[in-house]
Amino acid sequence: MQLCDKLDLVRLLLQLCISNVHVRLSALLTWTSEWLRGRTGQSKLTPKDQSRATTAGQRGPHRVQVTTPRSVNYHFTRQCNYKCGFCFHTAKTSFVLPIEEAKRGLQLLKQAGMEKINFSGGEPFLHQRGVFLGEMVRYCKQELELPSVSIVSNGSMIKESWFQQYGDYLDILAISCDSFDEETNRAIGRTQGRKSHLDNLYKVRNWCRMYKVAFKINSVINTFNVHEDMIEHIASLNPVRWKVFQCLLIEGENAGGNSLREAEKFVISDQEFQDFLDRHRSIECLVPESNQKMRDSYLILDEYMRFLDCRAGRKDPSKSILDVGVEEAIKFSGFDEKMFLKRGGKYIWSKADMKLDW
Repeated sequence: MQLCDKLDLVRLLLQLCISNVHVRLSALLTWTSEWLRGRTGQSKLTPKDQSRATTAGQRGPHRVQVTTPRSVNYHFTRQCNYKCGFCFHTAKTSFVLPIEEAKRGLQLLKQAGMEKINFSGGEPFLHQRGVFLGEMVRYCKQELELPSVSIVSNGSMIKESWFQQYGDYLDILAISCDSFDEETNRAIGRTQGRKSHLDNLYKVRNWCRMYKVAFKINSVINTFNVHEDMIEHIASLNPVRWKVFQCLLIEGENAGGNSLREAEKFVISDQEFQDFLDRHRSIECLVPESNQKMRDSYLILDEYMRFLDCRAGRKDPSKSILDVGVEEAIKFSGFDEKMFLKRGGKYIWSKADMKLDW
C-alpha cells in the first residue's frame, strides 16, 4: 500500500471516530438535560409528562421509583420537659431551624405531594411556649392549604389561649398518655413535678371540643402498663383514634452506648402486646402498631429536616431536604408505603371531613 493510501485510511478512521464521539456526546447531553429538568422541577414538563411522572416516578439514571411524601412527621425539636424512660427521640441536640427555613422546607414537601403534616418533638409546645409551633400550624393550613395539620404533645404546656389563636388551623391534637394511674405515669417518667398528667389530659380534651379540634390519644405499651385495663377511661374520653404502640428500642436513642435512655426494662414481648390488644378489642377507635409496623411505615424528619431511616434499629439520616430537595432525600428514608397503608396510615384526617359532633 502506497503512503498516500495509508494517509487516506488514517483520515477515514479519524473521521469515523470523531463522528461516533459526536453522536455519543449529543445523546449524553440530551439525556443530562432531560434528567436535570426533572430534578429542578415540573415547570417545563407538559401536563401529560407531569401525570406520567407522578404515577410512575421521574426516572433518574438508575430509574428509581419516586416516593410521594403524603404524610410527614416533623420532629422540629428534641427538647422535652418530661423524661419518659422509653423515649426514642431524645434531647441529643437543642437545635431548632429558623422559622423561615422551616417554612421553606414545608413548602418543598407540599410541592412534592404532602397532604398531612404532623408536628412532634420532644415536646413541640416547649419552644417559644408554642408560638413557633402555632405559626407553623397557621402557615401549613392557611398558606399551604394542607388537608391535615396535626400535633403530638404530652399536653403539659398547652394553654387555652393557644387554641384561641391557632385552633382554627389545627385538625388533630394527639396527647400521649400511657396510663390512667398517676403512680404508673411517674414510674414511666411521664410527669413534671407535682402536676397531674391526667388532669392536663382531660383539660385539653375539653378545649378540643370547645375549639373544634379532633382529639386523639397515643399510648406506648410497656412493662409498667401492659396489664392495665384502660377501656373505661378511653371510652369516657372518646378520642377519634387511640394509637397503641409497642415499646420500641432504637439504638443511639433509648438503647446502646450513646443513648440518653435505657429502655430495655420497658420492652414487652409480641405476645404480651397482642394480649393487651385482645383485652381492649371492644374499643372501636383502637389502632395498634407493633414494632414491625413502626420501623418503616413513617416518614420522619428530624430537626435538620433530614429523613430518618429506622429499618436497621437505629436512625440513619439522609441529607437535608433544604440542601438536596425532597426527591433525593426521600430515597434514604427507608419508607415502606405498603406498610404505611397496612397500618392505617391513610384515613380521614381533615376535621372538615370527620363530621364530628362537637
